[in-house]
Amino acid sequence: MRRLSLLLGLALVALLALGGLAQAQRTPKELFEGEVLAPEFPTDLDWINIDNPLTMSGLVGKIVIFDFWTYGCVNCLHVIPVLEQVERKYAEEVVVIGVHSAKFDNEGQTENLRQIVQRYGIHHPVINDNDFEVWGSYGARAWPTIAVVDPRGYWVIRQSGEIPFEAFDNYLSGMIEYYDEQDASIIDRTPLELALEGAGDPGTPLLYPGKVLADSASDRLFIADSSHNRIVIADLNTRAVVDIIGSSARGKDDGGFESATFDKPQGMALAGDLLYIADVNSHAIRVADLVERVVTTVAGDGIMGRQRLPFGRPIEAPTTVSLRSPWDVEFDEAGNLHIAMAGTHQLYIYEPEGGFLYPSVGNGREANLNDVSLADSELAQPSGLYYAGDGKLYFADSESSTIRLADFENDLVTVVSGTTNNHLFEYGDIDGELGMNRLQHALGVEGGLNGDIYIADTYNSRIKVIRAGETATHTLFGLGGLGGLGGYADGGSAVAEFDEPGGISYADGILYVADTNNHVIRTIDLEAGLVDTFEFSNPEALAIESDAVTLLGGNSADDRSVELELQLLAPGEGALSLWLEFPDQYKINPLIDSQLEVHSEEGLIATGVVAGARFSLPVELSAGEGRLYADLTLYYCREGAEALCFIEEVRWVIPYEAGDSSDRSEVTLYREVVAPDL
Repeated sequence: MRRLSLLLGLALVALLALGGLAQAQRTPKELFEGEVLAPEFPTDLDWINIDNPLTMSGLVGKIVIFDFWTYGCVNCLHVIPVLEQVERKYAEEVVVIGVHSAKFDNEGQTENLRQIVQRYGIHHPVINDNDFEVWGSYGARAWPTIAVVDPRGYWVIRQSGEIPFEAFDNYLSGMIEYYDEQDASIIDRTPLELALEGAGDPGTPLLYPGKVLADSASDRLFIADSSHNRIVIADLNTRAVVDIIGSSARGKDDGGFESATFDKPQGMALAGDLLYIADVNSHAIRVADLVERVVTTVAGDGIMGRQRLPFGRPIEAPTTVSLRSPWDVEFDEAGNLHIAMAGTHQLYIYEPEGGFLYPSVGNGREANLNDVSLADSELAQPSGLYYAGDGKLYFADSESSTIRLADFENDLVTVVSGTTNNHLFEYGDIDGELGMNRLQHALGVEGGLNGDIYIADTYNSRIKVIRAGETATHTLFGLGGLGGLGGYADGGSAVAEFDEPGGISYADGILYVADTNNHVIRTIDLEAGLVDTFEFSNPEALAIESDAVTLLGGNSADDRSVELELQLLAPGEGALSLWLEFPDQYKINPLIDSQLEVHSEEGLIATGVVAGARFSLPVELSAGEGRLYADLTLYYCREGAEALCFIEEVRWVIPYEAGDSSDRSEVTLYREVVAPDL
């Protein structure tokens, strides 16, 4: 009970963060038992990642976490990796359900939502709650909102905003121990069987490319191949792939081009032989030396920031600062790098020469406040930049569905396209004069040679333009798609279609468009008035580990969790030995890393890459009783068919007692892999 008391103390701190309790003290019953039965789901909702709709009555025995989100919201995207940690640690006890209550019309389409679930690797059931039915039944008021249902089926918590993993961890561990103390059968530890979306290859060399940069001086095209976690460099003339930056593994490692890792990179800016990269989920600004072929980090410590930096005050050690989802970068004529810091709703400046970093536009409040100073302006998730010279920086302010102008010479922020009403919910697909026209979550902005401003109007799946000297916005290309769904067609303005284009760049009369949901780069010949697809002359150069088609393995879902008998072990240095038995002609896929992770009740204690059928992972065991959780993610394939990759996920629960009475230091984990039923 002493451990439970400690957990209750930690859980109280967590619950204060989760639920904002008014009183300083709560009993365990008040902390962990709800009083209102969780409402059932409406029967007409579309579900993703599961074969059949779930019911609350069928989830009794599970701790259920509801994540109310909308996919254009950067704060909602910040919650996804936190819930991923929760799902890994509490795979047996907790079920996470994403409730997608769309802000924008385009987000409410199930097929668009399905693409987002695939793009961000969401591995829990997701509901399309487009009519806000579930949202209303839980009284949600903002994105993101978290609600928790206890294992008896009663709603116990609702809290808006981002919640750190530590708060979830402390509260959930307390709740689990509380119910186990009452009756170990209250919590149902049977894994939920899922049917994950996005197991297949989209059939293109790129995967959800986010931004693109065309450089006519060097005849190079730089592509943020975002969901492959790499940068692709191609020749503008021959369309050949000339280099690749990043191994395609997800991470934030500096180093040579072959070993460096990124996590959903987006905008890029070129200064000589240095390519600056906004690495969104690494929360960092990275630099690739194109001559030395080395990647380094110049700003951000790799941790998502939770506090805003003081406005205009230079930070002299930018790599010690926690940034928050930088989405695009752009140089001015003085050599300063402007950063669209989407997660803090601000623009930053990084000065490469002095190594200084500071917020330059926006007070950090998420809003659409124009015709005020740079410091007093309020932005809403800036995601695209274009510097026009003379201190004029255009930015795509996605959540306000506007294109705005930061005028550094006149200390003023104004709007040039989209609503002028200082509102976050006025959007649409309307051409016309400023004040009347509407955009929908535009992510990209670019300038042409003659002063035209081009817009990637993302959720409208259109490319729009503000002609030089004019104030009206007009559609240039893109039919917009039927019912909010984009399309894919080359040709003239009467037929060309895009699907959520996220980036746009101009060079020598050509617009290059990152057509994100079509997994390709498109070109727009402005003189000819034609849209074409940028076809690589050597697409085989883009074949990478994650291009393998990944399918579920042959073992049943019921066999993905194995609890061993109590293991009597010696304290100190030990090991987990993994023995894998493969069917004939099958092996570990050498193109992608299989991993074994070991957690204790306190967190991660060891991890290793499984390279063979026999593998040993060292672990350190403390004296006393405890549990280890060994999670294997195994990628395997048939001999000679590495491009068709199968995935096997299994967890071993290992109760142990470490004491002087035993000299055994090794636990064997055995797994017979079953041939997939093709």
